[in-house]
Amino acid sequence: MKTRNALAAALFVACLCHGQTPVAPPPATEPGPLKIDLADAIARARRFGLPLQGAQLAAALAREDVKQIRAARLPAVNMLNQYLYTEGNGTPEGVFVANNGVHVYTEQAQVHEEILSLARRGELRVAIANEAAARARVTVAQRGLTYGVVQAYYALIVAQRKLDYARTSLTEAERFVDLTRKQENAGEVSHVDTIKAQIQLQQRQRELSDAELNIEKAKIGLGVYLFPQLREDFTVVDDLESAPALAPIAEVQSVVRTSSPEIEAAQASLRAAQAGVSVARYAYLPSLSFDFFYGLNSNVLAWHLYDPEPRRNVGYAAEVTLNIPVWNWGITRSRITQAELRRQQAELDLALTRRTLNANLETAYREARVAQAQLASLRSSLTLAEDNLRLTLLRYTAGESTSLEVVDAQSTLTQARNALADGLSRYRVALATVQTLTGTL
Repeated sequence: MKTRNALAAALFVACLCHGQTPVAPPPATEPGPLKIDLADAIARARRFGLPLQGAQLAAALAREDVKQIRAARLPAVNMLNQYLYTEGNGTPEGVFVANNGVHVYTEQAQVHEEILSLARRGELRVAIANEAAARARVTVAQRGLTYGVVQAYYALIVAQRKLDYARTSLTEAERFVDLTRKQENAGEVSHVDTIKAQIQLQQRQRELSDAELNIEKAKIGLGVYLFPQLREDFTVVDDLESAPALAPIAEVQSVVRTSSPEIEAAQASLRAAQAGVSVARYAYLPSLSFDFFYGLNSNVLAWHLYDPEPRRNVGYAAEVTLNIPVWNWGITRSRITQAELRRQQAELDLALTRRTLNANLETAYREARVAQAQLASLRSSLTLAEDNLRLTLLRYTAGESTSLEVVDAQSTLTQARNALADGLSRYRVALATVQTLTGTL
């Protein structure tokens, strides 16, 4: 601030020296709180949401599994480096007859291939299906995160509205206290009316305090989704009155059946379980491997490639291994049974997912339909409650009604305001549930 003032003074002096009228610098403006609409809130949640990031990491891990299994079906090249020392016994071979000298050096390149793995695609099908399931779960996590954001978003909007309503109700209660005091001083009502009005005022003050607390709690609940670190210096756009209409149920059901990530994940898990049965049955089949070696296996660590025999010690060797399983005490049979049970479990999970999805859709759609139908009644009730309070106050001023009727009219109006806010939020949340199931949000 001192630096800014010094710069302004210097500018003023310079302008005077040149015969110019100094222009005052624009006042510094404080940045206001961040204003967020629903689309921005969802985008922020998808950027910082930890559950979604976890699902994305799981999908990335599954993708690497596919790469590894595909690479494992191709020939592998290794470099063997080995030195063997054998205790001497006075002969060139040493103590152990398996070693052909006291010192044995091995420097070889090895090419290894499981030949039958080229025809066995079960492991690869399992990995591909698991990757598809992981990708579908990313979408499931994304939709679940979106639904949570929508709930928190409209909870904050309702809290904001109820705070405004609480302030309005407090102002109305203060006016009524002032009115009863004037009426009491004029001898038109008893002191009981003033007491009732004061009790009503105290109740409205407590409601305002609760509404302020609810705002803080709602901001914390939404801020957890929107920011990497908790902050509360933001507001949200109130769009409760601009809710879109509910689509026909047949259209919604058609979209859900064709684009449900829950069903896609369950189907991918079923494919993985089906391929797992084939993988378990591979244990009944023989394995055939091929190895090719080229390099040095000698008593001397030296490369004699073109010397005449018997000093030449660099060359190649190859081996083919056929391993035929014979008996393992029923382990293979048990593993196949396990794989078949997992397949049956995956089939049950798929059927349960479809039923649960249909039930959730029907519940959310009916909730949204009823909530939408009640909005007109809630708005009408609010209008009637406003008219009721206005007329009751007029009657009270004319001495035709009691303070109890005014207090009751004020309470009814407060309830009608809050009920409309809750009804609008109920419809938006139910609509968001339908939109989340269809993937349109």
